[in-house]
Amino acid sequence: MFNIQDLNKQYIDGEWRDGKSPRVLRDRNPYNQEVLAEFQIATDSDVDAAYHAALKAQNEWATVNPYRKREILERAVTYIEEHEEEIVAIIIDELGGTRLKAAFEIGLVKNMIKEASTFPLRMEGKILPSTENGKENRLYRVPAGVVGVISPFNFPFFLSVKSVAPALGAGNGVVLKPHEETPITGGTLIAKIFEEAGVPKGLLNVVVTEIDEIGNAFVEHPIPRIISFTGSTNVGSHIGQLAVKHFKKPLLELGGNSAFLIFADADLDYAVQAATFSRFTHQGQICMSANRIFVQRDVYDEFVERYVTKVASLKVGDPRDPETVIGPVMNSRQAETLKQAIESGIAAGAKPVLHGAISGNMVEPTILIDASPEMAIAQEELFGPVVCVIPFDTEEEAVEMANDTKYGLSGAIHTANVERGVEIAKRIQTGMIHVNDITINDEPIVAFGGEKHSGLGRLNGEWSLEEFTTLKWVSVHYSQRVFPY
Repeated sequence: MFNIQDLNKQYIDGEWRDGKSPRVLRDRNPYNQEVLAEFQIATDSDVDAAYHAALKAQNEWATVNPYRKREILERAVTYIEEHEEEIVAIIIDELGGTRLKAAFEIGLVKNMIKEASTFPLRMEGKILPSTENGKENRLYRVPAGVVGVISPFNFPFFLSVKSVAPALGAGNGVVLKPHEETPITGGTLIAKIFEEAGVPKGLLNVVVTEIDEIGNAFVEHPIPRIISFTGSTNVGSHIGQLAVKHFKKPLLELGGNSAFLIFADADLDYAVQAATFSRFTHQGQICMSANRIFVQRDVYDEFVERYVTKVASLKVGDPRDPETVIGPVMNSRQAETLKQAIESGIAAGAKPVLHGAISGNMVEPTILIDASPEMAIAQEELFGPVVCVIPFDTEEEAVEMANDTKYGLSGAIHTANVERGVEIAKRIQTGMIHVNDITINDEPIVAFGGEKHSGLGRLNGEWSLEEFTTLKWVSVHYSQRVFPY
């Protein structure tokens, strides 16, 4: 058994130790501001030590039998299952996540590790013919080497594991930098899990730090070949450019402004439920959340009435209460940003049909109507429990409005005609879109990723295996080649 106070160290080269900086990071509960743990943060020299440890251990990991690697990753799942209640408590206290959210996230994590556990047995190569007589071309799938992972605060357990587990399964060493708001759920908890599962010392390292302490050192370090980042589009753009400048591959899972389309023939009660889940799960702090709900005018008024009634019934409060649906947003900056976005939207002409109060980190749901698609509140990602509901008349208009954004991550379409929904889905410029479902979907064997400003690359299943490995061409000449001179 463990608790949150046991996980307040750096994890470097298989050792739990303080960072070398004299600065202290206080990890607070976003609901009541209780200090959960204190970290002495990592410096760039700690980052350097972590990367060198990962590189050294990766060479050892390469000699481990693939079936043994699979067994180790499977043991990580078993460890999570044995400690599920402790992990639920950490997610509630460190993230302000509800019990529902915690169970949802843990389920995603277990499925992702189970999928990654198959990777050691899927490192397949090819033998290809040659234009030269007596020659054979072999392609070997090999690990990229060392992967740097930077994870966010909203689903930190899952969004760290989403890169960490496949990278390990594909044979790489890993250094993980969790968000400073969630250093345990997104970082040291994961180190504990894989340590107990039996990964070699140094293969997985976790550095808890702040950007103003290490600057760009995590990305610029010469050892990592891949930088996997999940977070905001602005920060992702900087990291992507920095990675390419230093000849590293960036994998970027960035922001979204997902559209939820409801046509007049849709099951309205079901659409209300799906739209509620798509916007307000984990306080709307999900990149795939539905920011914009477009409703065909024939059913617009009826939908708004039912939607307001449903959302107003959601319990807001202490995430430890099993009945709570909406807990706190992560910090006061987020709450203030949401407050300003709502005020700006109203000043621009949007009308609140449900106007939630904001107190500290508690942001009650707000539903805005009469917002035009070009308004800032409909153009920018709303990382909280705020949503715009906008009418449309024709299919063409709905598609045009859905595509009127720099983002392209997820979406949903509700209609009684499934094949019509699929044809509309093909016209939406987004990496993922779901017919008669929610915008929040992630499955371990299906390609996940965005278009436009929502990211680069695809993760999950065979796509993660592809992203975290490279191909080496080895040719063999069985006879002597004839040279022209």
